Amino acid sequence: MDELVLIDKEIFPTEDIIFSHIGKTKTYWIALFEYLQSVHPDLTDEWRYYKDGKSWLLKVTKKSKTVFWLSVNKNLFNLAFYFGGKAQQTLLESDISDDLRKLIVDAKKHGKINGITLPMNKKKNLGLAKELIELKKKIK
Repeated sequence: MDELVLIDKEIFPTEDIIFSHIGKTKTYWIALFEYLQSVHPDLTDEWRYYKDGKSWLLKVTKKSKTVFWLSVNKNLFNLAFYFGGKAQQTLLESDISDDLRKLIVDAKKHGKINGITLPMNKKKNLGLAKELIELKKKIK
């Protein structure tokens, strides 16, 4: 299991704090947020401390719809996407990459919800995250 680092509820996660934890993956952080600002300015984000997970998470939304969750770990950050069971078939019928298709098929099941967690430590995963963001925005 990855080691969560933003666990003190009294310390708000500033970019300096985040960069001190994520190491070399800072490149992917910058690329992700430049992409979000330029291609998806309609998305908003909000940091919150969650008592159940005892850590800060960034929730990225379009209006009231959650697009993804971001968690910060030692030397890494992760994006988590959740889809309802019915959405899985819609996703698989979409024009998506083979890598993303495999992720969707192998998604962890949480009751009627499927979850995909992407560690942001490879250029390939940044591309998959962009595909998932596009799909998540389109699914009703």
